[in-house]
Amino acid sequence: MEIPRQRLSTKLVEILVVFLLVALVAIGVTLLMSWDLEGGAAAVNQAGSERMRAYRISNLLSQAGLPGANRERLLQAAAQEAQEFERVMVELKTGDPSRPLFLPNEPRILEQFAELEQTWNGSIKPSIESITAQPLVPVDAAKLIAYRLGTERFVEQIDRLVYSIERDISQKTTLLRSVQMGLIALSVAGTVTLIYLMFLLVVRPVSRLDDGMRRMEEGDFDIRLPIESRDEFGSLAGGFNRMASHLSDLYRNLENKVREKTRSLELQNQELSTLYEVAALLNRPGTLEEMCRAFLALLIDRLRASGGAVRLVEQDSGRVHLYVHQNLPAPWVKDEACLNRGECLCGDVAQSGTAVVKLFNRQDMQERDYRCRREGYGTVTAFPIRFKEQTIGVFNLYFHEAQEISERERHMLESLGQHLGVAIENQRLVAREKEMAVSEERNLLAQELHDSIAQSLAFLNLQAQMLRDSLDRKNLEEARSGLQEIREGIQESYDDVRELLVHFRTRFGESDVETVLTALLTRFEADTGIHTGFHQSGTGVPLSPETQIQVLHIVQECLSNVRKHSNARHVNVELEKGQVYVFRVSDDGRGFEGNVPGVEEGHVGLAIMRERAQRIGGRIQVRSLPGSGTEITLTLPIVQEAAA
Repeated sequence: MEIPRQRLSTKLVEILVVFLLVALVAIGVTLLMSWDLEGGAAAVNQAGSERMRAYRISNLLSQAGLPGANRERLLQAAAQEAQEFERVMVELKTGDPSRPLFLPNEPRILEQFAELEQTWNGSIKPSIESITAQPLVPVDAAKLIAYRLGTERFVEQIDRLVYSIERDISQKTTLLRSVQMGLIALSVAGTVTLIYLMFLLVVRPVSRLDDGMRRMEEGDFDIRLPIESRDEFGSLAGGFNRMASHLSDLYRNLENKVREKTRSLELQNQELSTLYEVAALLNRPGTLEEMCRAFLALLIDRLRASGGAVRLVEQDSGRVHLYVHQNLPAPWVKDEACLNRGECLCGDVAQSGTAVVKLFNRQDMQERDYRCRREGYGTVTAFPIRFKEQTIGVFNLYFHEAQEISERERHMLESLGQHLGVAIENQRLVAREKEMAVSEERNLLAQELHDSIAQSLAFLNLQAQMLRDSLDRKNLEEARSGLQEIREGIQESYDDVRELLVHFRTRFGESDVETVLTALLTRFEADTGIHTGFHQSGTGVPLSPETQIQVLHIVQECLSNVRKHSNARHVNVELEKGQVYVFRVSDDGRGFEGNVPGVEEGHVGLAIMRERAQRIGGRIQVRSLPGSGTEITLTLPIVQEAAA
């Protein structure tokens, strides 16, 4: 059947994508406008609050000028209101996308705000500062009168700004309604257009096919459908026409057609059965050698071959090695154990990547003298084992008698060679992944050994030298102190070793992360005497086993640092589930100075925790202050886990 050049699914997807893009653009415009309106409304509220605040400042200053008033408290309140006024002005100028809040981007409004800001900074703010700067001196009445007059003009400026913002919001609201009416019209027009296209692309071709089938049921095998498109319906119309021709021929020569069709179906069933069995055995667990032997045995049985072999190409040297074989003479196997590319029949196939079916003419003495010909084989096949356009091996089938390989069988064997190539590369990839995982875990173990035991041993070495010096000087008190420090260092090294063993022996099994963390905290409290707490909130997608292990190691490293460095009395672990997983470990220990990355990297184990977090797509944050404890937060996007 001819492959359609323009698939119906592609047409439908293109139409729907166009409608989707138009809808998204329209919705995006309305969302942007509504967001703009919301920001303007917030700006109106904030600007309106500035009027009240200006009057309140004036009232506080006036009360401060009255006899017997608590001038210091009133002037301090006026200064605080001025600071709040200044903060709101800055917020209006810079905007706040989280609320949202921002001034409309209109020249007139921006100009009015600039004038308002200039008046505030040029006259109002200096007047307030001059009055509040001397709380012990009576308020100058002249300054108060001047401030009140300036405040009235200043409030008028605020009123004009608020009016301009409200007017801009009103205009945008009218525009938003117009856009929404346009969306309604666009929806109606789009629906009508979509119905017409569905009729043109789907309904009419289906009706023609239905009419053709009805006429064929009535015995009209001369019916033919017009092929008006090159999509699936055009392919169906062509298939219908071919079916009608076949049925017409069957009526003329029914027995021959039935026999041919039966034979064709048998061959197809054999091919499908072979493909299914090969796919099944390639997906079975086992070694690469077992897989290749099973593959070879199946092909020899299905094609009734005398023997076979699977050869793999060494990519660095280009040599072709005999990997597995069946029913081949031992001396010949020894000679064929290793070939160069281009050498003999198999070397040619490994070099060119093109399958070869060789039928030997034993009477033709001028023919090239292949080794397999000398062994008495009449037909030899060599098919490449391919993966991503690269020949990674060759498999052979040997026949003592001359054996014709049909084009159908040739295509099947080439397809099987590709399946085998994918399976081989998958085996190699799994092996490489295991090796990489072991290497990464060894690297992390080495880092943890260096950050814990190696440092402790270096400390013990230094203490041993100091102990020897103390003994040489016969200073027994200093020697006893050094010996005690050595004993404490040995105990700390023992604790580190036991902690590392617990780290790398921990397995999740069927337990969830909450159960394992609870057990970990219970064991930690029993070992150290530090009180622990665990709190979990929210729900989320379960973590994968690999991610759970990395999370557990990170929490264990946090607890290890609490034990060794914090002098804490209580440690708390929190788990928040939702769009992201958040693990938070906090203690009430001594903490340390600095929250910047450069400072954090100097603490033991943090580099390992960051590396583990990066492996699972997470992020580590550290927050600490001297005397306020330390909080370490692991944030893990749950989207990656769901995709995995």
